[in-house]
Amino acid sequence: SVQVKYSRSDHEDRRSRHCPYLDTINRSVLDFDFEKLCSISLSHINAYACLVCGKYFQGRGLKSHAYIHSVQFSHHVFLNLHTLMFYCLPDNYKIIDSSLEDITYVLKPTFTKAQISNLDKQAKLSRAYDGTTYLPGIVGLNNIKANDYANAVLQALSNVPPLRNYFLEEENYKDIQRPPGDIMFLLVQRFGELMRKLWNPRNFKAHVSPHEMLQAVVLCSKKKFQITKQGDGVDFLSWFLNALSSALGGTKKKRTTVTEVFQGQMRIFTKKLPHPDLPAEEKEQLLQNEEYLETMLESPFMYLTLDLPTAPLYKDEKEQLIIPQVPLFSILAKFNGITEKEYKTYKENFLKRFQLTKLPPYLIFCIKRFTKNNFFVEKNPTIVNFPITNVDLREYLAEECQTTHKYTTYDLIANIVHDGKPSEGSYRIHVLHHGTGKWYELQDLQVTDILPQMITLSEAYIQIWKRRDDGEQNQEGA
Repeated sequence: SVQVKYSRSDHEDRRSRHCPYLDTINRSVLDFDFEKLCSISLSHINAYACLVCGKYFQGRGLKSHAYIHSVQFSHHVFLNLHTLMFYCLPDNYKIIDSSLEDITYVLKPTFTKAQISNLDKQAKLSRAYDGTTYLPGIVGLNNIKANDYANAVLQALSNVPPLRNYFLEEENYKDIQRPPGDIMFLLVQRFGELMRKLWNPRNFKAHVSPHEMLQAVVLCSKKKFQITKQGDGVDFLSWFLNALSSALGGTKKKRTTVTEVFQGQMRIFTKKLPHPDLPAEEKEQLLQNEEYLETMLESPFMYLTLDLPTAPLYKDEKEQLIIPQVPLFSILAKFNGITEKEYKTYKENFLKRFQLTKLPPYLIFCIKRFTKNNFFVEKNPTIVNFPITNVDLREYLAEECQTTHKYTTYDLIANIVHDGKPSEGSYRIHVLHHGTGKWYELQDLQVTDILPQMITLSEAYIQIWKRRDDGEQNQEGA
């Protein structure tokens, strides 16, 4: 009876080993970055990829789109995009052949703990199917229409090791319980898939399309962020980190990998100002009232906004060529606990000062280049002069917090640049490859290496800095 029980699958296995059509598979047309739906019925259910032409079709039975395609075009080898099983059509038997493993790996790359722990230690180039070489993790992303703002942010985040490592291993989040009908978890799944594709050492092509990730962004942001119209990198980063954290179950009390990596704490001191047109005595009097006394609020932050000094309005002939420059440390002074900044609302004016109380392992700076006037958005082209390594932020910590912070020195690992006009400009990014210690510039599909000293000449918009912890203090000298 045992014999009978297994005979069918044995028979299927025996038949499967001799599929005569494996040499018709065309790996150069296989692209699994797009939505897994049938090119005819547009259904997600039972989608198969034809491994001869790369198109997706539904079903395997008689009259199914895949079956008809196989008869019509004599394309015989299909892959079920969900179960990762191979079939020969129209004969409809399963193919089991180890030579097909590279295809399933491209569709669903997986990483072991050992592979993940070695990612930043090695600098081995991978070779794509068409012969081009690439460094895993430093790969271009397609610009589908106007999504370079999102590409730059996703590439920056994919180079933050603890965040990347968490998402490379699906085990970390596949059991998180979400309420029924919650679409936000799609962001988590798609971001994980994108990370695994970007870091895949066995890719068929040397670039990746972020198509499915971006579709999830459009859906989950209720179309606030689009593929077809340029968005703002800082708005997208802020929304994405918060959405990702809450989809992972994060709350004010419960931390997630996102908050562990990026969240710091600060104190915000706020003082209400009397109306500037009031007589001096009246102002004096008001300042005694309770509502004009300074208040203090402890607040978490995911990134720090650095304000640029106003760019000069009038330039004479000689000054025409001078682009204003400012040292990083002078715009960081906003957080020294002393510098006061005026904030105007529709009715009231406030003075605020800021002081950091907790520095995160990875610190994000957003340099405020854009100001909205009544009529248009203006861009400040001031160049920020910053060192690439060794930025010590100890002096911006409240005194009593300095003792709890053993390490306060940061090195730059990602730098997002905005070029051109506010509404129609473009984005590119500089990233540090931890394995080689080299810097690369990525702009959509283009990947080039760049000298670190060139990075500081650009209109930096978003930066990610990594704190040096145990054993990393001496790297500079090593």
